[in-house]
Amino acid sequence: MGKETTATAKLPLARKRSIIYNECFLVLEQFILILQHNKKNMAKPRVFISSTFYDLKQTRADLDLFLDQLGYEPVRNEEGDIPYGKEDALEEYCYKEIKSIDILISIVGGRFGSESKKHDSSVSQMEIRAALAENKQIYLFIDKNVLSEYETYLLNKDSDIKYRYVDDQRIYNFIEEIKSLKANNNIKGFDTVSDITKYLKEQLAGLFQRFLQEQTRVKEINLIKGLEKTAQTLNRLVNYLSDENKDQAEEINRILMISHPLTESVKSDLGIKYNFYIEGFDDLKAFMIAYGYTIDDDEPLFGPYLFVRTFNNNIYKLIVSTEIFDDEKKLKFFKKNDWNTNWSIYTVEAIVYSDEDDLPF
Repeated sequence: MGKETTATAKLPLARKRSIIYNECFLVLEQFILILQHNKKNMAKPRVFISSTFYDLKQTRADLDLFLDQLGYEPVRNEEGDIPYGKEDALEEYCYKEIKSIDILISIVGGRFGSESKKHDSSVSQMEIRAALAENKQIYLFIDKNVLSEYETYLLNKDSDIKYRYVDDQRIYNFIEEIKSLKANNNIKGFDTVSDITKYLKEQLAGLFQRFLQEQTRVKEINLIKGLEKTAQTLNRLVNYLSDENKDQAEEINRILMISHPLTESVKSDLGIKYNFYIEGFDDLKAFMIAYGYTIDDDEPLFGPYLFVRTFNNNIYKLIVSTEIFDDEKKLKFFKKNDWNTNWSIYTVEAIVYSDEDDLPF
């Protein structure tokens, strides 16, 4: 909708509005199509289903449906989800596909399955090894009968015996290998597909919760880093203003008096919760009088200023050195590291009454 053409400029106002509305509608329609396209192509977690095929065909199909309903993208070799090339053996493309998945679900039954052409293991076992090598999240489900008989295998693995629930002892060899791993060896027994889906619901919900917690921690860490940078910047500013602008000390002091060591000391001693600042002796005097203190001498020849208050059988004293004021009784600026705590001393003394004070005459 750029400049009007000569032909458009001559059209009636109602016609112009109609053309503009149509153009706006077309733009909006294109925008909606883009949103719909993005929604369809939204990234989904990819879940590789690994198992022997013929004996667990229905289990694989049920898991596929379950994952699809959760909004995940199931990956199964029998569904054409894995792009096969012509250069390598088919099993190699399965291992390569595992690099691009997020989660691997392995189902172990009683059949060994297809044997790898390069290794003394089944293709399903090699898929798990590939996922471990890529540090993928793995969930391993083993038929409960197989898992129960595994204990018998441990007692007789050096003996030449025939097992009831597996057709190859290498299944138990592999289970032993997985159980010996220090991490990422989540094994769960199952009787039916519902056992698997119930457990996966809990685990996937836990993964999502952990993700949310990690995102919160990332925000907290970024906030802390930001505060640290701000503190460093303020420290550099204070040092710069103090060291490089000594000729403008009066203006600098006004900016920095709110954090002056004397102000912080008085604030702490008197238990004051709000912020305030002191520019000079007159401010300090007015402030202390407002809190019920009296000053012993405005112009002491020797020694410090002494502010005194008597309250609840106690004598409160604030002793402030004259050294921290200039000739005009303006407060000098000091860095915290240069501040001498003896320049501002606060004491509380109990009033001791003599026995004579108790006499009635």
